[in-house]
Amino acid sequence: MATPANNIINALKCGNSIVVAPSPKSVPSCETLIEYIHAEFARIGEDSDLVRMVPAPGSKVKTQALMEGCDKIVCTGSQNNVHRAQMAGLPAVAVGAGNVTVIVDETADLAAAEKIRASKCFDNATSCSSENALVVVDAVYDGFVAAMAVAGGAVTDDEAAVVAALWPDGHLSREVIAQDADRMIAALGLAGRVPDGTEYIAVPTTGIGPDHPLNGEKLSRLLALYRAADFDAAITTTRTIQLHQGAGHSVGLHSTDADRPMILARAIPTSRVIDNQAHTFATGGSFTNGMPFSLSMGCGSWGGNATHENLHWRHFLQSTKIVREIPPREPSLEDIFAEYWNEAGR
Repeated sequence: MATPANNIINALKCGNSIVVAPSPKSVPSCETLIEYIHAEFARIGEDSDLVRMVPAPGSKVKTQALMEGCDKIVCTGSQNNVHRAQMAGLPAVAVGAGNVTVIVDETADLAAAEKIRASKCFDNATSCSSENALVVVDAVYDGFVAAMAVAGGAVTDDEAAVVAALWPDGHLSREVIAQDADRMIAALGLAGRVPDGTEYIAVPTTGIGPDHPLNGEKLSRLLALYRAADFDAAITTTRTIQLHQGAGHSVGLHSTDADRPMILARAIPTSRVIDNQAHTFATGGSFTNGMPFSLSMGCGSWGGNATHENLHWRHFLQSTKIVREIPPREPSLEDIFAEYWNEAGR
């Protein structure tokens, strides 16, 4: 319920009322959230109608009716939800799909393995900002895998068995997604085959595209692990993954080369390059990086969104400008074109 809570706070901060439309499976937890909010409203004498929820049971029909009758739509969740919101005929702020890929280059501090563990395991990897693939440069591959093992990451080479267990009928298995490590490991058939204390699994792979599901979002403590000959090859792999799924969201880089974040930003269709940080925590905003606090990331036109920013309180705010005349500050043509004329001629 973190996303509804976040958006409710944003809406109230900017003087709005808000109606929440959870997915059917989220109705009980959303009802509990609304109860907590209304209890606090009662303490301060506030109107409970400021925050409401579509009555249970939730449905697409009810949600569609809400989207067609409100003033502004803020949509997160599946891309089907996003598409429906954008087609409702009202102003809509929607966010795109995540499928974070992180590069570990040959200059990286291998202590990055601990940051990746913390990020990957947070909230059982259900965040859109959770790492889904690592691309590791050959020069540090063995050392990084060893550092992963120390930080609780186990590598299994049985890609076919993992894929079969994670997508038993072509859909992500509920026995695997959003599960604690021990339950996920058992569901993948890896109990007794990985070290005690394993917190997440990495599966070496080379495939990218619709016929290789490991390169997509997995919503579980499971990583696809790619090798790259050098940094240029790592960029190529990362770009290919992002164009398959996750374009516009974010990528990560662990490197001590100060020039490489900009190189990566220019090469990848992404709104965020998270540099040497635990990706899940950094993407959503941090006191140490200045990003707006958010649980919803716009992906720009790359991801089919109107915004590439973190969805935060300013997206819930409308303002009125009072416009008065001021003394003119009009530049001359010389001010504007002098440099160009000096170079190209007048």
